[in-house]
Amino acid sequence: MAGPGMKTGPRIYNLFPRLVGTMDRWPAWFRHAAAMGFDWVYVNPFHYAGFSGSLYAVKEYYRLNPLFAPAGREYDVEPVLRDLVAQARSAGVRLMMDLVINHTSKDCPLVAEHPSWYVRGADGRVRSPQAIDPADARRVTVWGDLAEIDNRTSPDRAGLWAYWEKLVEFHARVGFEGFRCDAAYQVPADLWARLIRRAKSIRPESIFVAETLGCRLEEIESLRHAGFDFIYSSSRWWNFSDTWCLEQHEAFRTIAPSVSFPESHDTERLASETSGKTEVARQRYLFACTFSSGILIPMGFEYGFRKRPDVVRTTPGDWEETGVDLRDTIAAANRRKAELAILNEEGRIEAVFGLDGPVLALRKTGEAPERLLVVINKDWWNPQPVRIESIGHVLGRPSARIEDATPGAPPSPVPDRLERVFAPAEVRFYIAR
Repeated sequence: MAGPGMKTGPRIYNLFPRLVGTMDRWPAWFRHAAAMGFDWVYVNPFHYAGFSGSLYAVKEYYRLNPLFAPAGREYDVEPVLRDLVAQARSAGVRLMMDLVINHTSKDCPLVAEHPSWYVRGADGRVRSPQAIDPADARRVTVWGDLAEIDNRTSPDRAGLWAYWEKLVEFHARVGFEGFRCDAAYQVPADLWARLIRRAKSIRPESIFVAETLGCRLEEIESLRHAGFDFIYSSSRWWNFSDTWCLEQHEAFRTIAPSVSFPESHDTERLASETSGKTEVARQRYLFACTFSSGILIPMGFEYGFRKRPDVVRTTPGDWEETGVDLRDTIAAANRRKAELAILNEEGRIEAVFGLDGPVLALRKTGEAPERLLVVINKDWWNPQPVRIESIGHVLGRPSARIEDATPGAPPSPVPDRLERVFAPAEVRFYIAR
């Protein structure tokens, strides 16, 4: 495992509560995640939802969603969550919750109790958050079940921010050590800084992960001094050929380390996009492990699920029987990630060759003692030959010992000259120590 003093990035398993059901079923999934080498379990909102039923339309923050609460215990929030945290720790994982503070449900009591906390239109009505498609400004999505919080200019900003601080304090005290911050770039950095300071005054080892997908560089840059431990990476959408992903990584890595994923609860399932090709699932998971400090998957990825999780409609009845089982692959990758320092830092990532060809070679360097070469056959259907005259020279260490560190077997010495045929979608790790 990790060497002395080595800081590892979070390996996160997303327990999607609508797919599991009541909280008494969750501990089995804590153990399931731990068995695959995950050290965090992230849970989508479990608070009482508004009229739409969406997990992200929170109506009451101090009441549990009856879909998940133990029978008759919707209001026993503190003891129920303390017990849940204890069971997670017993299983060997830490719990991360969703922190949704940029909106509530429209029928949230706070709308009437604190009307100045909300953004309102010219007619005085509470405004719903919306998003404009950057590719077509005519396409606007409006979330009509949500009420937009005015965290920036509310006349009672002091009272509003104090409310959020007490919310974070409550969950930190019951034992949550991780906070996934929904739509982080839509919330002022000063508010995040305040919440992060408060949580870490209670639990110094807690981490805050900013969900930053789809925002512009300047929006992420505005969060630089908020104190986030990690931000989301967009590498899931990289085709291994365009340059944007490497450019974005280089621009963002000084702001905070990132978390990559082959799919998330906000995306389509990878299996549905690839006709269930397990070789591609393995490829994208290994790539994500190398690209970012942290890694995340939603439950079901390990079984090749094809139905996208739905925050309103998914139920335990949507569990799929696929015949796919990637648990061993994921566990091996997570073990390797825990072992190698280079896989736990952001580092600098450069394309050595292959952006315009069938095989891509990426060089990752940083403060870690190792340097990493990741070779990826982009072709899902055909084997491809690869020849590199000197891996050591490519990695800037011509006399170093070269090892094949691809998950699945212990790192083993290999010749400095690489000449082999890569299977369809194959990925290999080569390190110079």
